[in-house]
Amino acid sequence: MSELHFATAVELAAKIKAKEISAVELLDHYLDRVEKYNPALNAIIWMDVEGSRARAKAADDALARGEDWGPLHGLPMTVKEAYDLVGSPTTWGIPALKDNIPEENSFVVDRLLDAGAIIFGKTNVPLNLADWQSFNDIYGTTNNPWDLGRTPGGSSGGSAAALAAGLTGLEAGSDIGASIRNPAHYCGVFGHKPTFGIVPDDGHTPPGVISHSDIAVVGPMARSAEDLALSLDIMAGPDRYTGTGWRLELPPARKTALKDFKVAVMLSSGEAEVDQPYQDCLANVADRMAQLGATVSDTARPDVDTARAFEVYITILRAATSGSATDEQRVNFAKVAADPETDPNSYLARMAKGVLLPHREWLALDNEREFMRRAWAEFFKEWDILLCPAATSAAWPHDQEGERHNRFITVNGKPQRGVDQMFWAGYPNMVFLPSTVAPAGQSPEGLPLGLQAVAAEGEDKTAIEFCRLTSAEIYGFKAPTGYD
Repeated sequence: MSELHFATAVELAAKIKAKEISAVELLDHYLDRVEKYNPALNAIIWMDVEGSRARAKAADDALARGEDWGPLHGLPMTVKEAYDLVGSPTTWGIPALKDNIPEENSFVVDRLLDAGAIIFGKTNVPLNLADWQSFNDIYGTTNNPWDLGRTPGGSSGGSAAALAAGLTGLEAGSDIGASIRNPAHYCGVFGHKPTFGIVPDDGHTPPGVISHSDIAVVGPMARSAEDLALSLDIMAGPDRYTGTGWRLELPPARKTALKDFKVAVMLSSGEAEVDQPYQDCLANVADRMAQLGATVSDTARPDVDTARAFEVYITILRAATSGSATDEQRVNFAKVAADPETDPNSYLARMAKGVLLPHREWLALDNEREFMRRAWAEFFKEWDILLCPAATSAAWPHDQEGERHNRFITVNGKPQRGVDQMFWAGYPNMVFLPSTVAPAGQSPEGLPLGLQAVAAEGEDKTAIEFCRLTSAEIYGFKAPTGYD
């Protein structure tokens, strides 16, 4: 059954419905692979084997009776640990929450179950979902299947690693600072950050929190763009409380042939210099698109000051996550803000400003963001896609020392603060835009590199379709070696 390892969710669901394989057989196949490969990866950190087998048998029995549970009927899959799933721990990697067992499913989990999925496990995250690595004191460190000494990304790092290694059929992640996009890039899989607000994040919050966070989204991760499209259709829509008042109708993709797309290409930025081999990879994708007939420009940009956009993003981001700051942390941030030696342009200074931000100042930043949002809307009147990096390099070696903002990676032979690459997270996310990450090639070291395709607000299907076409005609999913 080796062809099943890396098959898409669409293909696997079709095989189950055609009775080429049973849900029980496919689940056992994945469980065998988890037993064999997960000890080294530590991607899947919780499983319900007995309950999943019972649901898989029920799925097979239902199919025998002619019942169809939905588009994911019998498909074994996993979800990020941060999603509430009855009977499983939801800790966000926080030791104080290790015994938190939710009594209700998250909205997305219920939508996936209603579509017929079998959620057999959960995947690892960093502490408080706040890193581009995935390690914590509860579950330990998740490794990249392409190189166990490197990060799989974060905060949906376990999700991406499990997909890349063929341990699961589908995944659900979340994203406020590229937490879907950078793991997809680092592990060579697909991930979609939806337009803000179209997928409810109910049940993807710490205990006692039911409000929705600014710029935070939840979305699908997979081994194909087709899987992203199907998953988004399942996940998206009004929540339990607003469903009587509106319905979501996302527009179809603007174009259905690569030759018809108008693509602006941005390979690097003064705010976050990109490693040259990564730039070369994306330039090659752009050249291939042009050869196939697409209209490609390396100068077209939205009328947005990138330096100011990055500053506003980090401040708004850290304001959005400030609710989790302890009193002690707030005191320390106040000291940072008051210290004349603090570089006002540093990530730490902007983080401190965001955590301590008065509401009046947040309103001013929100108004400034709205101007940027409209500038992007004008840009997308002429262009279909902005093609850009998802980070500044391929996956880098594990580094768990000290605070995140004091860690460095190597870009073009020089040290770069790891947090600088968050520019590529915030450039589209701050203004609520959808973006899809898809495999684009490999680094000289053989590590995966991903493209980020940004589309207009609400035009998620355009970004996903663009990546479906690039994966079919230029470069698609490749499995890491050693996971046959």
